Amino acid sequence: MMMSENNKMEALQRCTWAGTDPLMQAYHDQEWGVPERDARALWECLMLEGFQAGLSWVTVLRKREAFRDAFHGFDPAKVARMGEKDVLRLLENPGIIRSRAKIEATIAGARIFGEMQARGEDFADFCWSFTEGKVLRGDGHGVPAGAALSEQISKELKRRGFKFVGPTIVYAWMQAVGMVDDHGAGCFRSHKS
Repeated sequence: MMMSENNKMEALQRCTWAGTDPLMQAYHDQEWGVPERDARALWECLMLEGFQAGLSWVTVLRKREAFRDAFHGFDPAKVARMGEKDVLRLLENPGIIRSRAKIEATIAGARIFGEMQARGEDFADFCWSFTEGKVLRGDGHGVPAGAALSEQISKELKRRGFKFVGPTIVYAWMQAVGMVDDHGAGCFRSHKS
């Protein structure tokens, strides 16, 4: 008897945080921990991690397309031009997380991204400079590979004016964009499997 594609996906051993939600499983299987080198995508993920603060990641995933619509596809140049009218409009948008502070932090973050670009500083190069372009590997048993580094990155992002970039958020972002590979030892995506 042939196993259906759905049953194959369910039979895979994943990191426990992926749970049984199909959206979380797909995110784990296809995105989480895959090294991202695109500056815009790195910035988008950092902004979404900021929106996640105090909430579950699945909440952000379920709203991600609405966020993309609301923030012009996370095009930093377009987001940087957003003003108070846009903030008020977004505060009425039930498709996103309606936090004034987080919305304003995203707009400010787009402006910082643009300032870096204007100085000739690529956001992707900036991000990956902290790991010398390499993926840091956890031990698969809960020992984080870049926890101390997340504090250093957090401090530098804050120094530049970014908000919602504390060490915990930054570490989750590092995992999401593949700067850190923390897939569990039994996970089919783990480098240790």
